[in-house]
Amino acid sequence: MTGNLDSTDWAILDELQRDGRIAFTELARRVNLSASATTERVRRLEAAGIVTGYRAEVDLERAGYVALAVVRLKYPGSRHEPLRRMLGERTEILECLRTTGDDCYVLKVAATSMAHLEEIVDELAEFGSTTTNLVFSRTLPFRGPSEPRERPRP
Repeated sequence: MTGNLDSTDWAILDELQRDGRIAFTELARRVNLSASATTERVRRLEAAGIVTGYRAEVDLERAGYVALAVVRLKYPGSRHEPLRRMLGERTEILECLRTTGDDCYVLKVAATSMAHLEEIVDELAEFGSTTTNLVFSRTLPFRGPSEPRERPRP
């Protein structure tokens, strides 16, 4: 099924990404299918590993995390396991992407204070050179993928 999603699959994914707790009957109504057909499609998307889970979206500031930062890490080593272990232990690190270019990793870090952020960045600096940027606001909050649109060629 991977890569072979039709417009109905994409409509289901769009709705589930907006509200992962939506009832199948309401989801079916929104995508113009029967409840049983919708349930079957969702189960198929889950079985194919396209839908990998459902989670709550948390307001970081209201949860006590007043600082959000993007930390870029240049990791000169070839053994990444110690870093991966640290990433698993530090729940303040919300996301980690391994990238190409000058930086090896880009991390999204939430902290309860500037001192807390400093502590996390100092721990990351044990693995290599870091560059930290504070986030003022989220211009575009995270969103999942939607059905790709072909762009007209000039």
